[in-house]
Amino acid sequence: MSKEEILKAIEEKYDKLGVPVEAMLEGLLWSEPITYWDYIQTDALLGLQIPRTTLPDEMVFIMYHQVNELLFKMILWEIEQVAKAIEISAEKFSKHLMRISRYFDMLCSSFTVMGDGMDVDQYLKFRNTLTPASGFQSAQYRKIEFASTDLINLIDARYRDTIDRNSSFKNAYDHLYWQAAGKNYTTGQKTTLLNLFEKKYMGDFIDFMEDYNDCNLSRKFKQLPKEVQEEEELIKAMRHYDYTVNVKWVMAHYNAAGKYLGGSDGDLEATGGSNWRKYLHPKYQRRIFFPYLWSEEELKTWGTF
Repeated sequence: MSKEEILKAIEEKYDKLGVPVEAMLEGLLWSEPITYWDYIQTDALLGLQIPRTTLPDEMVFIMYHQVNELLFKMILWEIEQVAKAIEISAEKFSKHLMRISRYFDMLCSSFTVMGDGMDVDQYLKFRNTLTPASGFQSAQYRKIEFASTDLINLIDARYRDTIDRNSSFKNAYDHLYWQAAGKNYTTGQKTTLLNLFEKKYMGDFIDFMEDYNDCNLSRKFKQLPKEVQEEEELIKAMRHYDYTVNVKWVMAHYNAAGKYLGGSDGDLEATGGSNWRKYLHPKYQRRIFFPYLWSEEELKTWGTF
């Protein structure tokens, strides 16, 4: 575009907004050029690491989890591009799913940063100052689950027969698979880990569950024309995402936890007090976003292939 065409387009844009183009252009005279550190907010970002101990490797632990949360935000952003689209093609659906899967591939491979990047003796010391905090309390990760599949696939397998789409969101929430890590179903008592988590996020979660009830990734897939649902590349992308999140990522987390919490004298509890082996292993969770895209044999051996 020529200079005249650009200026005309700018004038038309700001006329539609009801903003005098002269005022906007004059403002440019006094504005400063953007810098990398201002745009990325580097100083603010680098000021967010606040260790609770004098142990150097705690800094690795903090920054690693902050990087995870940034990637979770990127994943939620990509999911929204699919979930909130009025119309969506198989190509666009696959594109965003593969972006999400690449983010989770990064998360899976990144466990070596923490697994090989912290001294076990340091971790076992500073972890005691973190109780009852736990990665269990990542609200963004829970939202990724809600936005990916129908709630029934996130219900504890023991209670799925008692819950359907007519159940209240609160009832579904009370029986989510991860509740077992913070709740004694015999006594009904919840751990401090779960109580604090719910106090902070339960209302937000229930609103989010309702918001994505009819537009989660699984629902959006089923809303596509039948011939589109049968496209090989889209099915491949759906399966790749499902396996990456619910087996590959979980097992990477499981194996990293085993290095620090497992031992010859028996397993240590996670900082939140959960039985981390049963909570983390996919063969116990039985969490599968798109079960209709897997064979009976694959579903039967989920988490072991």
